[in-house]
Amino acid sequence: MNAIELSHISKSFGSFAIQDLNLTIPCGTICGLVGENGAGKSTTIRLIMNALQPDSGTAFVQGVDVSSPEFQQVKEDIGVVLDEAYFPEVLTPVQVGKVMATTYRRWDQKQYTDFLQRFDLPEKKAFKDFSRGMKMKLAIAIALSHHPKLLILDEATSGLDPIVRDEVLEIFNEFTREEDHSILLSSHIVSDLEKLCDYIAFIHQGRLLFCEEKDQMLETYGIFTGTAEQVQSLQEEAVVGCENSGYSMRALVRRDEMPASLEVERASIEDIILFMVKGAKQK
Repeated sequence: MNAIELSHISKSFGSFAIQDLNLTIPCGTICGLVGENGAGKSTTIRLIMNALQPDSGTAFVQGVDVSSPEFQQVKEDIGVVLDEAYFPEVLTPVQVGKVMATTYRRWDQKQYTDFLQRFDLPEKKAFKDFSRGMKMKLAIAIALSHHPKLLILDEATSGLDPIVRDEVLEIFNEFTREEDHSILLSSHIVSDLEKLCDYIAFIHQGRLLFCEEKDQMLETYGIFTGTAEQVQSLQEEAVVGCENSGYSMRALVRRDEMPASLEVERASIEDIILFMVKGAKQK
């Protein structure tokens, strides 16, 4: 069974549209969803959660059609953190915990309290007085405290300092050590995705350009730096995209199409995505 399976999903909003989106995330894996602001990441998450209904196509989560009545039960198994945390401003974390205890059948108060302490969150401070980082940590604590099988995270590490971000990423990594636990993580911090994810899905202007295994991507692509003449002499299928720095050319290349005599450096996931965005804009 797949954790998430989107098939030919389309949704129009005037001048913007999600177009024929196909995305499969196997159980037990972490998929990073990346794209520019306005590319369709948050819209995709809303479609997955049935907060939006598609114009066409189907969405399944944990093997259940999200448009079916049965999906209401499946929501118990999903922990969600959106790009903004929404709780009544006057409530404290202790009071929020009491509300959640009446919301989720498997609410674990001890685990919630442990996360509040781990994240150094003041238990009796009103939500309105929290910083953005504190709000995100509270939302993450709640998402993890009702024993979900799937985490859906929209910019969940945004606003966190680097030390806390690393701790949160480690918590997410621990979460997926259970073979039936999965994560979909939307983030503009590509280095986080490179550390954590098994798959990278790249959405651009409402279209999913690829969803590939991260390790396979890192093996497939590399960076070649040389003269314009050297880059132009390469076979067309070797070059994914290139940029001119004024002194030399820098190109994203397919390693297996490159001459053995030329040195190819490691490409980061960020390198791969940036070159592909530039290539998509040129088409």
